[in-house]
Amino acid sequence: MGASPPEQPESMKLSISTKLFVAVLAGVLLVILSMGVATSWSFGRGFLGYINEQALERMAPVLPRLASAYAREGSWEFLRNQPDRWFEIMRPEPGEDPLRNDLNTPVASDLTGALFRIALLDKYKQRVTGYPAIGNDALLRPVEVAGEIVGWLAVTPFQSVTEAGGERFEQYQLRTSLVMGVFSLLLAMLIAWWIARTLLEPVKRVAAATHRLASGDYTSRVAVASNDEVGQLARDFNQLAYTLERNEKMRREFMADVSHELRTPLSVLRGELEAIEDGVRTLDQGSMKSLQGEVGMLSKLVDDLYELSMADVGALTYRKAPCVLNDLLVHTVGMFQERLNARQLRVELELPSTPLELLADASRLQQLFSNLLENAVRYTDANGVIRIGAVLTRDEVRIDFMDSGPGVSAQQLPRLFERFYRGESSRNRASGGAGLGLAICHSIALAHGGSLSADHSPLGGLWLTLRLPRSL
Repeated sequence: MGASPPEQPESMKLSISTKLFVAVLAGVLLVILSMGVATSWSFGRGFLGYINEQALERMAPVLPRLASAYAREGSWEFLRNQPDRWFEIMRPEPGEDPLRNDLNTPVASDLTGALFRIALLDKYKQRVTGYPAIGNDALLRPVEVAGEIVGWLAVTPFQSVTEAGGERFEQYQLRTSLVMGVFSLLLAMLIAWWIARTLLEPVKRVAAATHRLASGDYTSRVAVASNDEVGQLARDFNQLAYTLERNEKMRREFMADVSHELRTPLSVLRGELEAIEDGVRTLDQGSMKSLQGEVGMLSKLVDDLYELSMADVGALTYRKAPCVLNDLLVHTVGMFQERLNARQLRVELELPSTPLELLADASRLQQLFSNLLENAVRYTDANGVIRIGAVLTRDEVRIDFMDSGPGVSAQQLPRLFERFYRGESSRNRASGGAGLGLAICHSIALAHGGSLSADHSPLGGLWLTLRLPRSL
């Protein structure tokens, strides 16, 4: 097996706030740099290109005037070292595009110094007059006379000169972009800080509460301050913490109850055996019966605990087959008839004439009915009444177990199906069991897709209602 990578030191771990701050800052910085590059490209390719196109348009009306002058003079010598004549030819003629030559709307190329960047070249591309620093990147237009090129009109691109303040404009653009970039960066830092401090603060509280919960503090809760996803996370965490706290409480109560229920019969067994060993009590039929009773109670407790544990993990097997509940109920009452007579309890069995047929595990239902009747026999006062009724509907079978009392309080009803729960009147082991019977009944009902509920009986005691689906 390979060695696991070493854990990162606590001091080197970055918090989610720091990561978010760095991510937002890096994103905005990337946007600023991209905008700067795009602006520079746009200035070089777009604006400067537009200025150079304006300069070429400025050359267009000059070409025919130069051709006419060359045809009249026969050479370019009349312009060499004659700047006045050169500017006379370059000046727009009256009536030539008056909108663009109006003083209020000057030609764009004139504003950028295009007139001073134009030069005249002979047919060998040697300078005659005009701008002296013509380079290889100059934009050329031919001057033709009778179909023959007699010269060239050249304009130097705007980005290659400084006469019209191009460098100053570019520097101004760079300074403006830099100021806006710094402002955007500061604004991004402020937004990232606000997000890290405000929006992530509830997440930090949930993380801290989760850490406390993992350490065993099940009372940890998180204040819900919003209705968004973070608020839902806090509510879910509180529900989880409440469930864990309740389960931990039930686990401790379960362990205490189990130890109590196991310790009591073991103590009685040990006392009986020590008394027999010391000669205080003789080993006769009565002592043997007492010992067997304690062993039987202990064995039943262990069996019930085992059955509940198997039900929790879903390991109990249910062999469902068509069965008739009428026969199961009659058989269950017959099993308890001797105990019913001993306590002078009257059973009223009210079953429909039609068979109560459904798909179920007959042995498990027999166990369920026995536990319900055992509960009624154990806790109903002498000379009382136990009423068992069944109703058949289209979708389910409802079976009611009612007794005449004593009853239970409204606070006890929801807890009757908890393990080891017994009402105050049944805490005496002489009359009360371990408090697992109804929990087993509830588990069997759920395994059949049904339900078991408790309510106050009209007879004065407890009313247990079993509902089972008719899955034939």
